[in-house]
Amino acid sequence: MKGDNMKKLTLIITVVFLCIALIMPAHAVMKKLAQTGMKFLDMDVVPRAMGMGGSYMMVGDDATALFYNPAGIAYTGNSVDVFASQTQWVANISYMAGGVLKNMGNLGTFGVSIVYADYGNDIQGTRITSTEKGYEDTEMLDVGAYAVGVAYGRQLTNKFSIGGQVHYAAQKLGNSVVSSGEAAKENKVSGLTFDFGTIFYPGFKSLRVGMSIRNYSANFEYEEEEFQAPLTFAIGAAMDVLDLMGEHENALLLSVDAIHPRDYTEQLNIGAEFLLMDMFAIRAGYKYNYDEEGLTLGAGLNYTLSGLSVRIDYAYTPIVSFDTVNRFSIGIGL
Repeated sequence: MKGDNMKKLTLIITVVFLCIALIMPAHAVMKKLAQTGMKFLDMDVVPRAMGMGGSYMMVGDDATALFYNPAGIAYTGNSVDVFASQTQWVANISYMAGGVLKNMGNLGTFGVSIVYADYGNDIQGTRITSTEKGYEDTEMLDVGAYAVGVAYGRQLTNKFSIGGQVHYAAQKLGNSVVSSGEAAKENKVSGLTFDFGTIFYPGFKSLRVGMSIRNYSANFEYEEEEFQAPLTFAIGAAMDVLDLMGEHENALLLSVDAIHPRDYTEQLNIGAEFLLMDMFAIRAGYKYNYDEEGLTLGAGLNYTLSGLSVRIDYAYTPIVSFDTVNRFSIGIGL
């Protein structure tokens, strides 16, 4: 029996790494840059995920799964699960995110998510003129973006789940005033984007593998020029390696995601989480082939309070050319 399990594990690992090798970049390939818009849809807003280098597609099984792989919501053990986070990004930009799940038993799990991008201080609008300065101030630009999603996930068997999510996404980049006396024109765009994912447990301990597609949509358009949403295709795997030693009091979760983004060459996220007594978590990860990100660190605390399962998480992400990014979140399950 042990020999069969080892053969099965070897085959699964081989297939996963072959898939990763197929989508990882060749050095001669030109980087795909600046080919998408509405990049806030691609922001990592889950501290637990970022503490693990963003390798979270096969990890999330609560409301945080709404932001990585909607198939994960099918595995929530709570009747209701709530999540909220805040990300202090660079240049005084911040992101707020939240999600709610309702487990309907055999009917599956339904979820709602929201992401809001706050671009910080007001931005002074200007336009070119024939004055001595060559420009003049117009109105203050009111900019912002948000996305609201509705999701559904279900276990089709005890080893396989699927999930999907549809978002209404909108972005406003202020008003344009071309000449004096002309009415200001609002620069706003909105539309629908779609996520889809799967998770499969092949039967070896806690190992799971799967895939996800995020931000699939029709093109968006400002004025006459169209642009695409930040479509991402990813495959991943995760496992609690302490299962191999029969350890159940603590856990050491390892995960890897191979990512094929529309606007960059292929990327790899690798992460680990050590969970002590199902209460204290320490995390580390690495993001390969990113311009500004690499090592990530994080920590978490899980505890039960008056029948509520409470999760508090933090992630620390050094950015090469900017300040460190801090992420905080709280989750509640009942």
